[in-house]
Amino acid sequence: MTPREEGFLLLTSQLGNPERKSLTVAQLRSLTVKVQGMEAAASDKQMQLSDLMALGCTRELAERVLQLLSEEELLEYYLQKGRQAHCQPITRVSQGYPAKVRRRLGIDSPGCLWARGDVSLLDTPKIALVGSRDLMPPNEVFAREVGRQAARQGYTLVSGNARGADRAAQETCLAEGGNVIVVVADELYRHTLRERVLYLSEDSFDAAFSAPRALSRNRVIHSLGIGTFVAQSGLHSGGTWSGTVKNLLCGWSPVFCFDDGSCAAEQLQQRGAVAVETEQLKDLALLQNAAGNLFNL
Repeated sequence: MTPREEGFLLLTSQLGNPERKSLTVAQLRSLTVKVQGMEAAASDKQMQLSDLMALGCTRELAERVLQLLSEEELLEYYLQKGRQAHCQPITRVSQGYPAKVRRRLGIDSPGCLWARGDVSLLDTPKIALVGSRDLMPPNEVFAREVGRQAARQGYTLVSGNARGADRAAQETCLAEGGNVIVVVADELYRHTLRERVLYLSEDSFDAAFSAPRALSRNRVIHSLGIGTFVAQSGLHSGGTWSGTVKNLLCGWSPVFCFDDGSCAAEQLQQRGAVAVETEQLKDLALLQNAAGNLFNL
């Protein structure tokens, strides 16, 4: 890792310690703006308390920054554990960080994406699939067809590995010889390495499942792909609904919703989602006419 990447992790990651108080997004952004104002000659020396306070940091924040940056042994220990688990960090300042995620989410993009598997899949064209855990039969057919057509038409499928729509699409895509990126909400290292699969998690490789982690990763799924397909959603409830509504509000990626006649699908369409039938998936490129140059985003 470069010194810049190491410094970024030291300031923003818990490094396996839930009690470690890393900087918030707002604090990091403020610090970045301040440090960028330093003269080039001064930026080469080791940061001192007086330097940070001269930049406008409070003593409390300056001391905290220096404490975080001093924990290099903890960082090396955590990185070594990651290497042993075949997990590698891709920080927001790393060259390999997904450009679409950084551009679409801005300062809300994860400080670090930990990867386990084939990282080259991040450089492939991608479509995303989200949906409910308890699927109606037609909706399951739709989810599987998204996975099938992703494989046949040369797109990597991005999903979240949840029961229902996610796994139906993922397994169908792999069975058809396609590639899959799975954004998980539990311990990354527990997922078995598989050919043509990349597992990603936010900020750590060993954090356990939690509802907030499951909701948070939705923005990564929606922003990784050039379009997001919704197989089924609850109405005003559930991760699929909240993630898709936030996408439509923020414009992370075009949304294509299976036109199943449900109130949820109608509401999503009213908010800007494009209604799609299963038959339309046979030529994904044609959908660009419905979303306005989808594949140029």
